[in-house]
Amino acid sequence: MKYATITGLGYYVPDNVITNEDLTQYMETSDEWIQERTGIQQRRYFTYGKDTNASMAAAASRMALERANVTAKEVDLIVYATITPDYFFPGSGFLMQRELGMDGIGVIDIRDQCSGFVYALSIADQFIRTGTYKTILVVGSEIQSTWIDKSNQGRSVAVIFGDGAGAAVVQATSDPAHRILSTHLHADGRFAEDLYVKDPGSSRPNRSATKEMVDEGGFNVVMNGNAVFKHAVVRFTEVIQEALKANELSPEDISLLVPHQANIRISDYVRQQLKLPEEKVINNIQRYGNTTAASIPIALNEAWEQGRVRPGDLVCLAAFGSGFTWASALIRW
Repeated sequence: MKYATITGLGYYVPDNVITNEDLTQYMETSDEWIQERTGIQQRRYFTYGKDTNASMAAAASRMALERANVTAKEVDLIVYATITPDYFFPGSGFLMQRELGMDGIGVIDIRDQCSGFVYALSIADQFIRTGTYKTILVVGSEIQSTWIDKSNQGRSVAVIFGDGAGAAVVQATSDPAHRILSTHLHADGRFAEDLYVKDPGSSRPNRSATKEMVDEGGFNVVMNGNAVFKHAVVRFTEVIQEALKANELSPEDISLLVPHQANIRISDYVRQQLKLPEEKVINNIQRYGNTTAASIPIALNEAWEQGRVRPGDLVCLAAFGSGFTWASALIRW
């Protein structure tokens, strides 16, 4: 029987470090205010002329391929998650494919927001289980610093987001002891407008982007913070328990939980609900902020580099985001 396993990890974060103090140049805020509400101390912003969504993804992918001892020509498929593509279309996955010289293979471009990487990993898992492909590159990449509203009006959102990319090489294996055990995907579109960006959109009477849309705030993030928090803490816990139940395991069996880095308060609440000690949950939101689809692969990379992910460990990935979407993946490393 065929299974899927992660054989290489890579990530890229821009050089440009933006501290909480730096943000006080644009809005009325403070380091204390931001840390108290989010846990964030700093984040990374891309450098114009150097970084693009696709170039950051390519850098992360090169690292993952090298660690997996896999060449670009051996990759059969790219699954690319982002909500901040370089172009309206085509997606940045195609631009990364071009940069890496992977011409001819399929590219699946998905938009599942903060759950994007787990959704992408699930797609890779299914293609490998069915025997369709043997080597798949899974990527999450975001440049969010260009569209956030760095004003007093937008500060509750602007202080959260950062830029970065993460990648994983997923390959076929016949070894049931080291593999992706299961993935679990959910969504509820009833709450789409509780966290969304309205414009640019195709369902308009005129061009998809106008000065009026910009002036009216259509390009700004709209977030119902209370609703997001209340749903997130419930769905995070549910989808983790779902994965454990599907594999006849319990929270005590988890070696490391890698949650989407949305808010330190959400991560702490979920950890307490599952009765996990702090050392079994990785949090790096303090240094990178919320990097949406890149969040989980960046955190997983750092955990692996720190020796917190070892062969035989039970690793759980979990995410919640706009849509609403939520997802989990359980991996026997």
